[in-house]
Parts: sequence; C-alpha cells; structure tokens
Amino acid sequence: MYLKEQILKEIIERPDVYLILQQAKSILGNEYIKRKQFYKEVSENQKAEFINGQIVLHSPVRQIHNQTNLLLASLLNAYVNKNDLGFIGIEKIMISLTRNDYEPDICFFKKEKSNQFKPEQVLFPVPDFVVEILSESTKKNDRGIKFMDYEAHGIEEYWIIDPEKKIIEQYHLEDQQYNEVKKSDDGVIKSFVVEGFEILVQSIFDKEMNNMVLSSILSTDI
Repeated sequence: MYLKEQILKEIIERPDVYLILQQAKSILGNEYIKRKQFYKEVSENQKAEFINGQIVLHSPVRQIHNQTNLLLASLLNAYVNKNDLGFIGIEKIMISLTRNDYEPDICFFKKEKSNQFKPEQVLFPVPDFVVEILSESTKKNDRGIKFMDYEAHGIEEYWIIDPEKKIIEQYHLEDQQYNEVKKSDDGVIKSFVVEGFEILVQSIFDKEMNNMVLSSILSTDI
C-alpha cells in the first residue's frame, strides 16, 4: 500500500498533473476499444490474455507444466465438489479485472460468487484464490504484473508453483498486501480460502502421492 501512496504523491505534486491525467485517460480510452475488440476476436481454442493494452498469446505448455496443473486441480476440484464450497476453474477461465483479463492456471470462486454464474458465461469476476504455474515465458508476469494486479483486486490467496524445482510459494493478503506464508518443496500446505483444504506439497508433483491424497479426500467425511 505504501508504494501506491508514494506513486500517487509523486504525481499529485507535479505541476503538470492535469496533463498527465488527460494523457492517461486518452491511453485508457484507446485500451478500452482494443479490449472490446479482443473479446470479439479471441476464441476458445486460444490461451490469450489482455495485459495493459496488449494481447498476449501463449504458446503450448510443456508436459511438466500440464501434469503439475492437473495434479493440483484434481485435488482441489475433488475437495471443493465434495464439500460444496464453490467452483474451480482451470486453464481457460478468463477473469476480468478493472484493466486486464487473465486466464490463470487454476482459480477458485466461493459459492457466493459461483452460484451466480451462467452456463454460457465467458468472462468471470475476481476469484478468491489463484494459482499460477511458472514457465519461462510467463514467470515475469506471474511474479510481476499479475502479482500486483491480484493483490490490488483483493484476491485473498495466491500460489506460485515452480514445476522444475518442485517448489510452491503461498501468499496471503494481509492489510491489502501479499505476505509470503510458505515457500517449500516439502511438508504440508493449508489453504486460507478453500476451507479445510490441506495437502502434502509433494502430492502436486508426484503421481503416486497425488493418488494417495486424492483417495483420502474422496473417502474422508468432512
């Protein structure tokens, strides 16, 4: 929050603040037109995002990325569905924030939001929990602009997963800022947002352990 206040203070103190705001308004107006065109042109077969006025098309993911995504999503989806907690979106769910549109690897919406979703819906509101799995082409945005945007829009929990190093980073929103709660390749990780969801870190990377944890989720009465 301090950084935002500092940036605003520096702008307000400039004598040409009105000129800066007029220019910003013009830029954002052009972005809005481009964004509307993006909605018309993007297809279900593309993984595309709209970031600060630019259309970002993603290349096909590597097997290690896909496997990590599926292993975690299978656990989350089984747990959320069993306990009727909300909705898990994976890979192609487009979330629409005030300026940008993203397709997180995994996102979760509590029932209060997901109960309002329509079958034909293609743009989704701010989720409660987001997971991004790092790749060479996305890690800069995952740790940079997405981190800032998710934080600014009050997404309570953010996980960043490195499938190469088999490390998970867990961030929790506190006083409008992300606090790193966990960074580890071992042990247990417990979600702040998905009530009661607690898994072994290695179950995200190891198929055999994933099956064991999944069986436990499906067989446990909660």
